[in-house]
Amino acid sequence: MSKSFLLFLRVLLLATAAIGSNAVADTADPHIDLENIDSKASLDWAREQNARSLAELEKQPEFAAMRREALEILTSEARIPYGDVRGDHVFNFWQDKSHVRGILRRSSLASYAAGKPDWETLLDVDALDASEKENWVYQSVECLAPDYLTCLIELSRGGTDASVYREFSIAQGRFVADGFVIPEAKSSVDWIDQDHLLVATDWGPDSLTESGYAKTLKIVERGKPLAEAKTVYTAQSTDVSVQPLVRRDRHRTYPFLLRAITFFNYEYFLIGDDGALIALPLPQRAGLEGVVDGRAIVRLNEQWKYKGETYPQGALVALAISDMSAELVYAPGKSEALRSVGVGSDAVFIGILDNVVGAARRLTRDADGWRSQDIPLPENGVVSLISVNPKGDDLLVSFESLTTPDTLYYVGADNKPSRVFGLPEMYDASDVLVSQRFATSRDGTRIPYFVMGKKAVLERGNAPTVQYGYGGFLISILPYYYEDPSRPQHGALAGRLWVSRGGVLVLSNIRGGGEYGPGWHEAALKHNRQRSFDDFFAISEDLIASGVTTPQRLGAIGRSNGGLLMGVALTQRPDLYAAIDCGVPLLDMLRYDKLLAGASWVGEYGDPDLPADREIIMTYSPYQKLEKDREYPEVFFYTSTKDDRVHPGHARKMAARMAAWNHPFLYYENIEGGHGGTANQEQLAFRTALEYAYFARRLMPKDGN
Repeated sequence: MSKSFLLFLRVLLLATAAIGSNAVADTADPHIDLENIDSKASLDWAREQNARSLAELEKQPEFAAMRREALEILTSEARIPYGDVRGDHVFNFWQDKSHVRGILRRSSLASYAAGKPDWETLLDVDALDASEKENWVYQSVECLAPDYLTCLIELSRGGTDASVYREFSIAQGRFVADGFVIPEAKSSVDWIDQDHLLVATDWGPDSLTESGYAKTLKIVERGKPLAEAKTVYTAQSTDVSVQPLVRRDRHRTYPFLLRAITFFNYEYFLIGDDGALIALPLPQRAGLEGVVDGRAIVRLNEQWKYKGETYPQGALVALAISDMSAELVYAPGKSEALRSVGVGSDAVFIGILDNVVGAARRLTRDADGWRSQDIPLPENGVVSLISVNPKGDDLLVSFESLTTPDTLYYVGADNKPSRVFGLPEMYDASDVLVSQRFATSRDGTRIPYFVMGKKAVLERGNAPTVQYGYGGFLISILPYYYEDPSRPQHGALAGRLWVSRGGVLVLSNIRGGGEYGPGWHEAALKHNRQRSFDDFFAISEDLIASGVTTPQRLGAIGRSNGGLLMGVALTQRPDLYAAIDCGVPLLDMLRYDKLLAGASWVGEYGDPDLPADREIIMTYSPYQKLEKDREYPEVFFYTSTKDDRVHPGHARKMAARMAAWNHPFLYYENIEGGHGGTANQEQLAFRTALEYAYFARRLMPKDGN
């Protein structure tokens, strides 16, 4: 999902009714003051919980070693410097022990492809923080084609989604005096040319949608104040947002705008030279990926009937901008899903999943139509399109698995991968096995999952097991080895901190994700949300039935939407789990749309203000379903004060309700870090160690049994 979706929603403290014999009506919610993010009372409460919980977790015998091991992995100089290919250069953002906040740098493509990059530092964020006395966290860089010498650098304070955009000159090696500056907001910005930007931001009163996203798109001209920016389009207040989307091919620049009606339903318009808007005749569930030779490359998330042809859900099509004719580029097979798309100057590259196993293909067009050519890469792992060169038909692509460290390849016009970098082993996987298994969900659907553990541990059974799940927003859960920012469920961290100590890791490919394409996602939308939860429980039950683990040694982990899943696991099936790690979660689902970016997710969960939707949401909303007199396992909540995407009030209020009813829990709130929960690798190493120390505390008995 593009970062432009992650925009600002002002907090509305509107009370709604709750249900449950043991629940308190939200209109009388004694914990609602914890939604006041930065109030002294809220922060005092969070610090008190931090002190209590950290004292428990940091004294665990494994914690210090786990923290050290995590930091070694996260700051290793041997990590692959993944980058974005832009013409003759590769741009990379790098953090390590010497650069805690990180450096933005670039290398020539030739030296990078040879595995010996000649790095040129563009911006040192640690030095910038010191000189400006700010808590800057780097977010992104967008440089203007075709020379990529003039850039917009996105920085946020403390890691929030709200950011500042500042123009940076690579030739001058500094921010441009009197250059473009977009003030702090949850903005979306793109270059039209050297002197013009397309900007969607908070322009002042009545410029945001009800979801808190930008409602108005304007053209900002160099040298003129933002107040004089020319309006291009104003969305409806009930829309999610409007966003700029500038794409280029060999011949011209195409300034588009995207009207996000919901999180998944869009309209696209081409902005003509005269400012007139030309609507693209696409279905609403579609994504514009780029332009090749005057043809817009579009991913279909729904079936499209157009001009007598039917294009299947999950397919890739090309729409000729000149006459709006369409043609099929790629259609997925029965077990396939289109995972990613990259557009070069004359070719389109796709990453696909086939039963959750990755592959990559090059798609080119000739007089007979579109042709597909496999990119020869290792099998049975994760294949990722790292970066496609918009000025050529070359790209960077990687391969990895839970036990196979990442290898980065450069693929030129000859379609032959050449190894650029290889990540060394971060843990000893010589005796570690990974298998793909299938569980049967409540409605009979086969649900895939991956199991990772030492051979002897899996043979013995009854193992301390951590089951990861997400199940939402078309996001596929894949067996990564390492990905920045790395997460506890990735092979490197899980292998070193957990599996090497006798634990088992499980990755759940439940409905709501994108493992089998848009249909897999839609199967668990809105009124069908329970399917996602049932899939997760079915995997848990399969792990127990097959002897991998027992309820006394099974833990669950998830964050964000996965944090909602954890809240449901806690309240619906506390009998299945001895430990639940619930990160930056959604928990009060009757108020989620009133808090920060929540209103933008109505397309995923439904609208709690609509009776039919509310009735369904009330059946699983964890904050309302928690019961006073029921027994629950000790749960570990973590969140971030600076999370301006999922409101920290969700975790705060759930923990406070558990405290009021004497249920066991641990709680950690980082004061910075945004939705990621951390602002740098040191903080991430600390929290990852907390998570696995918590699982060791709950799932690994100290008597050796």
